[in-house]
Amino acid sequence: MPDRGRSWIRAPPEWGVEPVPKEARILRGIDLFVLWSSLGVGILVLQAGALMIPSLTLKQALAVSLIGSIIGSMLLAAAGVIGARHGVPTMVSLRPVFGKSGSYIATALNVLQLVGWTAFELKVMAEAAAMVAGGAKLTIAWLIAFSAFVALLAIGGPLAVVRQWLEKFAIWLVYISTAWITYQVLKAPAWAIEGGQGGMPWPLALDLVIAMPISWMPLISDYNRFSMKPSSGFAGTLLGYTAANTWFYALGAALAALAGEEFVAASILQLYMGTLALIAILVDETDNAFADVYSSAVSIQNILPKLRQWKLVLAVTVISAVLAYTLPLAEYEWFLLMIGATFVPLFGTTLSEYFIVRRGQVELDEFYEKAPRVAWRSIVSWAAGLATYFLLVKYMPNLGASLPSLAVSAALQAALGKARK
Repeated sequence: MPDRGRSWIRAPPEWGVEPVPKEARILRGIDLFVLWSSLGVGILVLQAGALMIPSLTLKQALAVSLIGSIIGSMLLAAAGVIGARHGVPTMVSLRPVFGKSGSYIATALNVLQLVGWTAFELKVMAEAAAMVAGGAKLTIAWLIAFSAFVALLAIGGPLAVVRQWLEKFAIWLVYISTAWITYQVLKAPAWAIEGGQGGMPWPLALDLVIAMPISWMPLISDYNRFSMKPSSGFAGTLLGYTAANTWFYALGAALAALAGEEFVAASILQLYMGTLALIAILVDETDNAFADVYSSAVSIQNILPKLRQWKLVLAVTVISAVLAYTLPLAEYEWFLLMIGATFVPLFGTTLSEYFIVRRGQVELDEFYEKAPRVAWRSIVSWAAGLATYFLLVKYMPNLGASLPSLAVSAALQAALGKARK
């Protein structure tokens, strides 16, 4: 007779707010290259690149894509070092900097933006799939199907997704399909178009590019905590995300110039064998939504550690799917800039405290029982950087806002830390 006290299906392991044990830190540099190059591609990234056209020329868009990707990816990879060294998720990694209660502010903002990102991902996937098969009347059916699959990936966890889903299947589809789209675009006359129409200063376009890797900073350690070594995690993240983000922003701009469609998936469908290429990208797009849903659950556990991840995964997925049904893509550019406004100065403060003030000397118990309740000097530095961002966007948009706000928060945190000593 079967043992009724034992489950027939073994549940996947869950890593919440506690540090990942050494034996589970198994991801190599190449694994993280695959993960972050996969998270750096997708229809939403193409859509963001398309926003630069027709304001910029294609040459300008390519330059902005490369520079912004390098800057943003370096910041992203540096933030991941904290999790890789200590085995902690991102929101927990903020506790020595902002205090335990202080980290709850960032957690709430992070969950808010992750639910929004998930809704965007599900909406884009459902609408693109409906273009390929079924038409608008099947959009909701595709939305339900993608939501269910994303929830299953998130319940499975990062190790299973990287080793079993991405490396064995999904990433190869997206590499091949993107290479094909790029080949088709390069054959077309889009690259001969000169003379942007203006309307978006290039520093603002740079902010738009930097916003994408920055948007992953609140998630980075949720995955890089599984890295075998901090150095290999840094290199894999930097190279993987820089390559993918540059490629997709530039390709999105080129598709917009070539086809002139508002929705970039429609531009892909106009290419030779574009339907197959779009299907392949849709398959890989699920990992972006997976990361958003999984990290939402892990972030909530920073505040409510006893809640089970799988229950949180299901709740976040359902809420995001409901939002996706009514969310307008017209607000996408604003959404990206607001993410940059919040998290650029936050991680300017964090990186300054960790690498400059503390010089990496943080003990594990400072993430837990010895974490301060609230670190007000860090809150002040974050607020100063946030104010800098909004003021520049409103009154001096031609200067850009991401790098100045990061510099203000980092410099102030270093100065306050030195004064405290």
